[in-house]
Amino acid sequence: MARRRTVNGERRTEDRRQKTEDRRQKTEDRRPQTRNSELRTPMTYTFSNKFTRVLWLVVYVFLFRFSPRPWHWWRSFLLRCFGARIDQGCHIYGAARIWAPWNLVCYSGACVADQAEIYNPVKVTLGEGAVISQGAFLCGASHDYADPAFPIVEAPITVGKRAWIAARAIVLMGVNVGEGSVRSR
Repeated sequence: MARRRTVNGERRTEDRRQKTEDRRQKTEDRRPQTRNSELRTPMTYTFSNKFTRVLWLVVYVFLFRFSPRPWHWWRSFLLRCFGARIDQGCHIYGAARIWAPWNLVCYSGACVADQAEIYNPVKVTLGEGAVISQGAFLCGASHDYADPAFPIVEAPITVGKRAWIAARAIVLMGVNVGEGSVRSR
């Protein structure tokens, strides 16, 4: 295979620039397109955010997780202490995992079952009478896989009145589950 001779490496440098530009363009083309205008990229999590999450984890392990099953009022109280907006009559079970209580809004009669996980670096709203069944996963953030820096992208989740997120269902960021809807696998 013959090598091209170049004057002072100019042609080779030009080829490299073109390849780099082509790669950038392909990356831009692969970026996820979203209709949700609330999709955002946080700069980074602050020290106070990290500290509060660690404090919440300690409270979760020692006071929330192993509280008696019918003590919904106690778990609601603990969540409120960390900034959650929980209306009367909400049933949050002890084995439910909530990443950031300060980003959780539950209207009256909402229920989060055992083993349900709410990953909420942004606001998650559960409407009146909404049910999140066991093993369901609500994910309010992901990564921009098309960006080489792999930044976190976030968008809020809203579950409408009397909507049901069935067992082991997954609800991704930016989704609005309508009133009375049923979401299953």
